[in-house]
Amino acid sequence: MKELNIQRIPTEKLSDSLALSQFAFQYELSLEKQEERRLQYKETENWGAYVDGKLAARLTILDLHTWLYGKRWAMGGIAGVATWPEYRRGGLVSGLLQNALHVMKEQGQTLSFLHPFQFAFYRRFGWETYTETKKYEIPTALLPKLPPQPGHVVRVGEDIELLNSIYSEYASQYNGTLDRDEVWWKQRIFANRKGSAAVYYDTEGRASGYVHYQVKDSVCQIHELVSLNWEATKGLWRFIADHDSMIDKVTLKAPSDDKLPFVLDNPRIKQEIIPYFMARIVDVKRFMEQFPFEKDGAGNGGRLTLRVTDAHASWNNGLFVIEVAADGNARVEAAELLAKDSNDEAACDLACDISTLTAMFMGYQRPSFMNQIERLKGKEGANYLEALIPERATYLPDFF
Repeated sequence: MKELNIQRIPTEKLSDSLALSQFAFQYELSLEKQEERRLQYKETENWGAYVDGKLAARLTILDLHTWLYGKRWAMGGIAGVATWPEYRRGGLVSGLLQNALHVMKEQGQTLSFLHPFQFAFYRRFGWETYTETKKYEIPTALLPKLPPQPGHVVRVGEDIELLNSIYSEYASQYNGTLDRDEVWWKQRIFANRKGSAAVYYDTEGRASGYVHYQVKDSVCQIHELVSLNWEATKGLWRFIADHDSMIDKVTLKAPSDDKLPFVLDNPRIKQEIIPYFMARIVDVKRFMEQFPFEKDGAGNGGRLTLRVTDAHASWNNGLFVIEVAADGNARVEAAELLAKDSNDEAACDLACDISTLTAMFMGYQRPSFMNQIERLKGKEGANYLEALIPERATYLPDFF
């Protein structure tokens, strides 16, 4: 019988991890890049499944933070999930994900995000789609035709402090965006997105938007367009349009609630909606205790009983009593934890699995819709929950 052991991948075994990742994701690192990875390596974030002492599968748990309803939340980012072909379909990834849930719970990461190679696969483990992006392709002739704005645009280079000050205010208005730090900007943004950054300043000298873009082969690729108000949006689009003599088209990805086509003279541009990242609530009790419910959404406070099914996190599998005060804060009691194979549906206001719960509380889907498609049981409870969860769009302009 083969011996299976799940443990952190020690730094001295990093070469084994890099070899597996390069094979699985079909890329090749130069010796210089391998040394760079070694210097950046965090042993605490990288886990391996070892079979008879050999690395058979791996994943990373990135220590990240995300914005949710204006609050900063600890989040574990699952990345680099890979298995050697000879060990696939042997339950190794299942074991790694199960271990990751325990680790994230211990680390206080109440949420987890990942980019799926296959949505159905990760749904089996409780992750669910939480965001999508709009991809635009705009011919130069159809770009917004806007008059000069009162402010001005300045190229700023890699001014992380300035750009992050704008980004943070913008990102906190969405659910599921990352709270970036200096290292993330250097290693994830500027290292992977070539080009220029330009900032819009209003007449009072306030930096209220930026565009990070690259012009190559007559295409203007906008990596990110961030705006804090309509004036900055107009100023930045005017700036992009002024590149018309050197480009044939503009491409960009935008939040799902973006309304750019409506303001174009001809809105018939190429648009594509792309399901993007998945999320998972790691610890239901702690999550609910931190969640900013709608103030007075319960009508001077109220009580909700919620039955959660979670086959991979036993601490979530059971009945929760949630008492929401008029100020939106909640007191949560894990009234009864049930065996993972239990089908007991004791009297409760609502019942759903962990993935359904995640989609609703991330703001991606509403309780009324989940009740309609029979993923959330309890009509009256669904109406009650509808009033308790604030409405806010989801977005993630990053990748990991």
